Amino acid sequence: MKRGGVRAIGAVRQDFAPWADPDAVPFIRFDDVTKRFGDQAAVADLSLDIYQGEFFCLLGPSGCGKSTLMRMLAGFEAPTRGRVLLDGADLAGVAPNRRPVNMMFQSYALFPHMSVEKNIAYGLRQEGMARDAIAARVADMLKLVQMERFAGRAPDQLSGGQKQRVALARALAKRPRVLLLDEPLGALDRKLREETQFELMDIQIALGTTFIVVTHDQEEAMTMADRIAVMDAGRVVQVATPGEIYEQPASRFVADFVGEINLFEARVSGGGDDSSWELAALSGETRFRVADPDARLGAGDHVAVAVRPEKMRVTREAPGEAFNSLAGEIWDIGYLGDWTVYRIKLDTGQIIRVTRANATRYTENPLAMEERVHVAFAPDAAVILSD
Repeated sequence: MKRGGVRAIGAVRQDFAPWADPDAVPFIRFDDVTKRFGDQAAVADLSLDIYQGEFFCLLGPSGCGKSTLMRMLAGFEAPTRGRVLLDGADLAGVAPNRRPVNMMFQSYALFPHMSVEKNIAYGLRQEGMARDAIAARVADMLKLVQMERFAGRAPDQLSGGQKQRVALARALAKRPRVLLLDEPLGALDRKLREETQFELMDIQIALGTTFIVVTHDQEEAMTMADRIAVMDAGRVVQVATPGEIYEQPASRFVADFVGEINLFEARVSGGGDDSSWELAALSGETRFRVADPDARLGAGDHVAVAVRPEKMRVTREAPGEAFNSLAGEIWDIGYLGDWTVYRIKLDTGQIIRVTRANATRYTENPLAMEERVHVAFAPDAAVILSD
């Protein structure tokens, strides 16, 4: 895709990329932060910059340290070592209620004895805001989350999605400079979760507030975030836009954690002059050619050729290509509506995934179980991973 004459990796939702500006100053900075609980380091030697107005996501498996990192920003935990800075100010010693940060919890934590309106107003009353100003702010928040008709209801009279909107409105009512969302959509069903993702994006863009979301759901992160920090074992292993995370993973861990991936173990046999590398598979006689200008390799290096399932094509006929061609038989078929997934057992014994978009209602002469097929991919469809 091209936008403004510049090639982009993945879709570009908005013209917002302060991290690409060398003169931009980070709004939030984790400076060489470590957090230990006894002998265990939940976060280890971590540095990370987040910019004002960014919708940022901390993504990783359970126990990777993402929630601990957010709790240190909120003030519920203190770093064992290092600094957390917000707009250039060190937050050390600043109580949670003194920080321009608010947090929306997964449980929503609504007061059951208060109406929707009073739940949203609670924090404003605690701050001593004037009654008229509270009423105006609450009305703005109800309109923002499209809950005007439910202002007088109690939380137990609301659906899960409605409770989520009230919790969001309450968190935003105090106009924090940073909103932290801890697994905010985990309690919603799939369809409502997908709808709410786009609503959160629209609200964030409209307000310009910096949002930081913690999630283990890769689809949620890919949909909403301007950038994603993928975490593993207390460290950030890659920070990039969703498109870059998916199309140019920095390691096998990132490639495997975000989306589906097929990995082929290989050794570098030549190339590099024209950004195209030739590799020999460690199993079988397959040869690969990969156009990966970012790879820095030497002859004989052990690497993995990584290819996403949707970037591979499967046919009954051999493609007649010397490179990037594999053969096997269909092991399983999964029909998902928009996609069909084929699990193919290669002649080497490796099982890979290939997906096809179901662009038409009818399929002529469809592929069948146990049918022998050939799989191929273009040189620029793969990336080379050395880590």
